[in-house]
Amino acid sequence: MHENYTCDEFFNGRLKLFQPLEGPRVNLDTILLSSWVKLHSHDRKIIEAGCAFGAISLILAMKFGLKVHVTGLEIQKELAELAMRNAVMNAITNADFINGDLRDKNIFPRESFDVLAINPPYESLSRGRLSNSDSRSKARLELSCTIDDVGEFAERILRSKGRMFAVFSSDRLDVFMNSMRSHRIIPKRIRFVYSFINRNSGIFLSECIKNAGEGLTVMPPLIVRDEDHRYTQELLKSYEL
Repeated sequence: MHENYTCDEFFNGRLKLFQPLEGPRVNLDTILLSSWVKLHSHDRKIIEAGCAFGAISLILAMKFGLKVHVTGLEIQKELAELAMRNAVMNAITNADFINGDLRDKNIFPRESFDVLAINPPYESLSRGRLSNSDSRSKARLELSCTIDDVGEFAERILRSKGRMFAVFSSDRLDVFMNSMRSHRIIPKRIRFVYSFINRNSGIFLSECIKNAGEGLTVMPPLIVRDEDHRYTQELLKSYEL
């Protein structure tokens, strides 16, 4: 591979990934979202939008096995190609990757997926700063899609009662909730994540259901590090595949 990439091992070497030195890389969000996704017995088709180099898609493909097929959608062509290389390198056959834009209304048939996993850009253009890396800016800022675009995409491609799993910035919870509800993607479970027990929450995990009724469960908080700055046992469970 090109010198601008590294090859890194995860889950005790069970997964190897080429990832760019500059741009999106595996981080805590990646691991938490992968662990957060749960399937029902009838779920077969999963899509990850904004899949970058395929980390979450490939983790889900390994986690749930051949009973499911995972499709990764990525707007940056070089990252979509890298994701496919990662699938081949790990001999994962139940995942494929498409270079495309979730705002394209014709990219998938309506209601063609059971589950959507997504880590949308956290920051609006009015609040965030552009990075020197175009790839990193697209991952962090609403350059390629807004949270409202995400809601519209979920409404379009999920079957009725299909579910969306997402990780997003806690300080934009109101924006997230309002946008999802406006597209009939109803938040049903939320879990706030705290770096330390005495800090404000930085991110939250959500499970939303298309066309669901009212009622929201706020789960116990997830604390990343204890008072000795070590990962908590519950956080470490997220790293189990």
